[in-house]
Amino acid sequence: MPYSAREETQPDAQVATAGAILVPYARFDAAQRCDAGRMKEMHTYSFFNDYSEGAHPRILDVLVRTNLDQEDGYGNDTLCARAAGLIRKAAGAPDADVHFVSGGTQANLICLNSMLRSYDSVIAVESGHIYVHETGAIEATGHKVHALPTKDGTIMPEQVQALVDAHTDEHMVHPRALFISNSTEVGTIYRKADLEALSAVCRRNGLYLYLDGARLGSALTSRESDVTLADLARLVDMFYIGGTKNGALLGEAIVIPRPELKENFRFHMKQRGALLAKGRLIGAQFAAFFEDDLYFDLARRANAMAERLARGVAALGFGFLTQSPTNQIFPIFPDPLIAELRKSYGFHVWSRTDAAHSAIRLVTSWATKEENVDGFLTTLSALTK
Repeated sequence: MPYSAREETQPDAQVATAGAILVPYARFDAAQRCDAGRMKEMHTYSFFNDYSEGAHPRILDVLVRTNLDQEDGYGNDTLCARAAGLIRKAAGAPDADVHFVSGGTQANLICLNSMLRSYDSVIAVESGHIYVHETGAIEATGHKVHALPTKDGTIMPEQVQALVDAHTDEHMVHPRALFISNSTEVGTIYRKADLEALSAVCRRNGLYLYLDGARLGSALTSRESDVTLADLARLVDMFYIGGTKNGALLGEAIVIPRPELKENFRFHMKQRGALLAKGRLIGAQFAAFFEDDLYFDLARRANAMAERLARGVAALGFGFLTQSPTNQIFPIFPDPLIAELRKSYGFHVWSRTDAAHSAIRLVTSWATKEENVDGFLTTLSALTK
């Protein structure tokens, strides 16, 4: 039987801003893990994530074309060198170091650990990936993560300053780095003025500014963004460009503009299992990304599909957890309606917003088709009549 939304009191069509709702309460509960495992057999389409597909055909093509070329190992190959050069050019940072690793958690662990002394800590928001979804990887290296409250997934300069001011002597950990992500875990973005303010507060207080770029392509190509790779190279001490969630088979590119952070970085990579003998496989993919605008074209496509999805959801009178201009959207639905939707579509239930409603996460990718979006909206419309 179709679920009628008219039987429920609908949430306000504006963005919800209750503090604790930004931290997912049921994202990986047993039911959702089982649901995800059956998605191929049961779901019309999966909006679980942006890495369900393998890779863009042009990525596969360059891997096939270079497959039998003999190359040196551990990132000392011509493909990694070409990719690094293209990234430096795109970022307007000819002196930056560029390294390639397999995944985002690995990138975060290596980058942050390379910055921190044994008594140093890192600042993040309470929804930050390093705080919620990396199995305590940073804490496992002996570094405390300060988790600050957030309304929209971003952090404010005054929060950073207040935390630094509260740590006064050697009896406490020493804040040394600020972790941010763009886009954030809830799809929001940092604009240039935001990054300039955060960069300024970090430099005043001797903090490194580190940016998780798992979905950097989606952030930079958002209609609301005024940030470029060159801005990041100027304002951020270290960041990575995410490939896994933007059409690569796997892989991320770490960019280090800050001179003193370059030294011996490959030692950190090797110690954490990231110095791959066949590093060429990641270098080849990033060379394909940055030979032209492929990297950004794929991100624009994912954003366009999310925008189409958000417009359709809003037209049916539903609100959102955050105002996301990227490829993750978080509509708020009555719980019975969510149960009906999950019979046909895969997605994560992100957080409860009140006793009767929850926010779900819908993620589009470079491979999402208009008919996938329109099919979801048709089902949603039918269930709310």
